[in-house]
Amino acid sequence: MSFDRLWSDIEPIGRVSSGGYRRFAWTREDHDLREWFAGQAQARGLDLVLDRAGNQWAWWGDADSTPGLVIGSHLDSVPDGGAYDGPLGVVSAFAALDDLRAAGFTPTTPLGIVNFGDEEGARFGIACAGSRIMTGALSPDRARALTDGDGTSLAEAAQAGGIDASHLGRDDVALARVGCFVELHVEQGMGLAELGRSVAVADSIWPHGRWRIELPGEANHAGTTRLADRNDPTLAYARVLLAAREAATRHGAVATCGKVRIDPNGVNAIPSLVTAWLDSRGPKEAAVRDVVAELSALAAESGGSVREESWTPRTSFDPQLRDRLVRALGYAPVLATGAGHDAGILANAGVPTAMLFVRNPSGVSHSPAEFAERDDCLAGVDALSAVVRELAG
Repeated sequence: MSFDRLWSDIEPIGRVSSGGYRRFAWTREDHDLREWFAGQAQARGLDLVLDRAGNQWAWWGDADSTPGLVIGSHLDSVPDGGAYDGPLGVVSAFAALDDLRAAGFTPTTPLGIVNFGDEEGARFGIACAGSRIMTGALSPDRARALTDGDGTSLAEAAQAGGIDASHLGRDDVALARVGCFVELHVEQGMGLAELGRSVAVADSIWPHGRWRIELPGEANHAGTTRLADRNDPTLAYARVLLAAREAATRHGAVATCGKVRIDPNGVNAIPSLVTAWLDSRGPKEAAVRDVVAELSALAAESGGSVREESWTPRTSFDPQLRDRLVRALGYAPVLATGAGHDAGILANAGVPTAMLFVRNPSGVSHSPAEFAERDDCLAGVDALSAVVRELAG
């Protein structure tokens, strides 16, 4: 099977001892995955194009003749992430193209496969950076100035990866080529497992964002400074951390503080600064904003600040496109999700967009335990093939 061969090609890239993956933007692992994508495009006679954000597009047909149908996803991961989040969509896209060609199918419009860069934002902190830059949702100056934990800027990393960072920015030419976009993704929840179905169509994405929390303190000696004389920012962070859970519960949202940096990070030194990141999402924008407002007020009491780094409003996928996919797949179930995707960025940029979800029996994602059965993956390929026939046949 084409799917099995494609999956085994990338399975070892970026795998770590935990069993999960570390595939961060503009690293050696990312380079290897981009080379694999380029090789797959070349092997199929597809035209490989890079946009101004470095996203990879492989086109069957003249992409400039008329807006086409695009399928695909991303190949990067969160720290110790699962194998399926992102790569399943890219591998399935190539496998669907192979199945369609084997059946003698030729699309009536250009058909593209995309690999969006830095979807997870694991290195530079902004989720869906590749699609945000390309659509203009993230300004090039801000993108270039983003830094990783070692102080390397996105501009420096992209330049080292062969991308001219001075050209980063909105790409109207690339956008004009996309008539509609359908992203296949492993489900990051239990909806399909509870329904006993292999594939679903997405309805919407919850509003969600990321915020940077900075809490200043005063560095001092851990052994000679009395407790009463300390200005320890980790205590302020502990209050913010607990308040995030309480506020999210009250407002019907979710909130996560999964990344924190303590300076100077010494065992015997009182910290001078705590920098933490908040991820908050919910079915309603007001609920998320209320959570952030409460935490901002609490941080201010300790002389700290909360600054928005990214925000994506509630994304409703194109209803007509969604309904066409539901019918084409034999009235597949329809699900909403709290996870962000490049599909959401394109939808908010005005591109008709839809998503397919493939069953995850554990419901676990962003973890080595993330999983999808082979039969469900193949059902996803079949569903994607049916979608291409419906939209480009």
